[in-house]
Amino acid sequence: MLTEEECGACDFGSDPEQVDYGKIYKSRFLLLRKAYERSCVGENAEFHEFQERERYWLRDYAVFMAVKQRFGGCSWNEWAEDIRLRWGYAMEYYQTELYYEIEFYEFLQYTFFKQWNRLKGYANSRGIQIIGDIPIYVAYDSADAWAHPELFQFDENGLPTAVAGCPPDGFSAAGQLWGNPLYRWDYHRNTGFDWWVQRIEKCFALYDMVRIDHFRGFDEYYSIPYKAATAEFGQWEQGPGIDLFRTLRHRLGDRPIIAEDLGYMTATVKQLVKDSGFPGMKVLEFAFDSRDSSDASDYLPHNYIQNCVVYTGTHDNETVLGWLGSIEKEEKQNVREYLNRPDASNRELALELIRLAVSSVAELCVIPMQDYLGLDNRARINQPSTLGKNWKWRLKRGMLTKEVAEKIYRMTALYGRI
Repeated sequence: MLTEEECGACDFGSDPEQVDYGKIYKSRFLLLRKAYERSCVGENAEFHEFQERERYWLRDYAVFMAVKQRFGGCSWNEWAEDIRLRWGYAMEYYQTELYYEIEFYEFLQYTFFKQWNRLKGYANSRGIQIIGDIPIYVAYDSADAWAHPELFQFDENGLPTAVAGCPPDGFSAAGQLWGNPLYRWDYHRNTGFDWWVQRIEKCFALYDMVRIDHFRGFDEYYSIPYKAATAEFGQWEQGPGIDLFRTLRHRLGDRPIIAEDLGYMTATVKQLVKDSGFPGMKVLEFAFDSRDSSDASDYLPHNYIQNCVVYTGTHDNETVLGWLGSIEKEEKQNVREYLNRPDASNRELALELIRLAVSSVAELCVIPMQDYLGLDNRARINQPSTLGKNWKWRLKRGMLTKEVAEKIYRMTALYGRI
C-alpha cells in the first residue's frame, strides 16, 4: 500500500537518540491515509469480520476519533452539545457525514491488530512472552469517557466531579495531579464489573501477562476536586477491593497479573495484594533511597518471597547508573555494604545491583535495557510530574552487541532464569 520512497520522504525527525513526537504525528497520517485510500478495504471480507467482532468498542472509538478531527482535535467536552451528549439524531448524522473518516480509523485498528498478532505470534513461537502494562485509569479525552459516562464520576454535562492523582510525598511536594476521571465503583459493582472484565479479557488477547498500574487505587483511591491546581487537597476514598478480582477470576479464570504495589502501602493495600494472589513489585532503588516513604526493607532481597517481580528500576525511575550518581553519600555507603563492594565504582555497583536482582528468589526479574547497557540518566524513560521530556529515549542501532547478549545470557543462566 505504500512505497519505500513515500515513507522515506516524510520527516520523522533525524535524531537517532530522541523521538520527535510532533514530527511523527504530523507525518504519519499523510502516509496512513494513502494506505487507506489504496487498501480497497470495503471489499475486504477479513476487515468486515474484524468490524463485527470488535464492534463493542471499535465503532465508538472510530466515531470519537472522526468527530474529534471534525472539531479541530479539541477535547470532547468542547464539542457541540448534541454530539457531546450523544443525542440519537446527532449520532446518526455524524456517522453518515463522516462515514469514510470513521472507516479510516477502523482500518487503522484492523491493520494494527493484524500486525500485532503477527509479531506476538512470532515472539511466542520463540519462547518469548510479552508483558503488557495498563493504567488503572483512562484519559478524560477518550472514547471510553465519551461513550460511557455512566462509568465515571461525571455531572450531567459530562464534566468530572473529581479527578485522580496521588498525594504529596518525598518525590513531589505538591503531589501528582493526573486529571483522569474516577470510576463510579457502585455502578461497576452493580453491573458485575462487566467493563473491567471486557478490558482485562482484551488485554490478554494482546499480551501474555498484564501489569496493572497503581494497584493500591483498587483498595483506596485519591480523589482530588475537579479544577484543583495541585493534588494537595484531595482525600482517600474506598475502592472496589477484592470483589473486583474475585469477579475477574470467576469470569476469566486464573490469569497472570502483576500488581504494581509501589509507593506508600497501608496494611489494607498489602492485604489486598495478598488476597488477590498476584505478585507485587520490588524495586531495588527504593531499598536504599531515604526519600521513599514506604518501608525500604520491603525492597531488600533478603526479605523477598518468591511470589514477586523484582526490578532494578522501572520506567518511572532513574537508570541505575544515574541513580548511583544522584543519591546521598550515606545511601551509597549502604549500597556498598549490602553488596560487600566497599571500593567499587558506580559502574561496578550498577552491574552488581543487576546481579542482586537476577540472583534473588523473585519469580520474575525485569532489568531495563538501559541498565544492561550501563547508561546514565540521559537514557531515562520517564520522570513523573514533568512534561515535554519523557518517553523519548531511543535504542540506537548497534547498541545490542554480541558482548551485551553474552553478558545477559551468562547471568541469566548462572542464576537459573532460563
